[in-house]
Amino acid sequence: MARFLFFRILGAIPILLLLSMVTFAIIEAKPGDYGDHIRSMLINQGGATAEQAEAQAAAYREAHGLNDPMVVRYGRWIHGIVTRFDFGHSLYYNRPVGNVIAERLPPTIALALTCHILASIFGITLGIIAATRQYSWVDTMLGFVSFLGMTIPRFLLALVILYILVFRLNVSEVGMFFSAQYGGAPWSWDKFVDLLKHVWPVIAVATFGGLAYNMRVMRGNLLDVLNAQYIETARAKGLSEGAVVMKHAVPNAAHPLVAYQGVVMPYMLTGEIEVAIVFGLATVGPAIVGSMAVGDVWVTASFMLVLAATLIIGNIIADILLALLDPRIRLGGEQTQ
Repeated sequence: MARFLFFRILGAIPILLLLSMVTFAIIEAKPGDYGDHIRSMLINQGGATAEQAEAQAAAYREAHGLNDPMVVRYGRWIHGIVTRFDFGHSLYYNRPVGNVIAERLPPTIALALTCHILASIFGITLGIIAATRQYSWVDTMLGFVSFLGMTIPRFLLALVILYILVFRLNVSEVGMFFSAQYGGAPWSWDKFVDLLKHVWPVIAVATFGGLAYNMRVMRGNLLDVLNAQYIETARAKGLSEGAVVMKHAVPNAAHPLVAYQGVVMPYMLTGEIEVAIVFGLATVGPAIVGSMAVGDVWVTASFMLVLAATLIIGNIIADILLALLDPRIRLGGEQTQ
């Protein structure tokens, strides 16, 4: 297992480097840079003429190396990450990008993990219930719920909830993690409850889509496994239906869901990002959109690199879970080595 992990991590390094190149090139393909944002801001504020604003924008580009070729700027950025773990200086936030990541990424991952855990627990459970009650009214109802979760866009569902909260329920504290009295207060049970009151729409919407996917996959795979010959053998031995399903069928039906864990974290992150943008929470989503809007390439590229890293790490974790779940995979890997 240690040898397997070593080579998987070693192989992830060039993949991550390639992804960083592609991401940086795509971001740079957009016309304009932060100098254009400086010029527009000066003109809109009425503090300078067009010529003065252009001169200040040109001076800003020269001072911050924005006039350098893309290859030079990418090399400077990636060299800082590799040698000093320095993601550069944010032009928009006017502070190190690492500080922006440290501020925005933890709540984003916490929300995404919460959504993932809830989606896995409820999705797999409901998938088992639907498969063991095939063609019943329960199966039909759960199938309809799964269809809604797979087809309704998350941002649309978030907009509907936001409309109900603001215009129907007159909720004023939207777009923040805590109420005013709990913002700087130490952690307590009341503060945790207040946090849940503010983030439950994000968790609910992001969980809904993952729950629907897990339910559909678990139902389909479990139905296939329940018709397998070794399941009939287990029933013939006198095992109860519950033991047959939970001990023999579910572990084998769960293989695709375990493999799905390799991409589920980026999926949950993007789902959380969509909803967080609608609700204006201080997470990764608004930071990416805001940085792209003003041309702050360092923030955008760094967050994209972090999301790519979560995809690679998730695939490694999925491989480990598959090896632990299925002895055939683990023994096959040992024989190959």
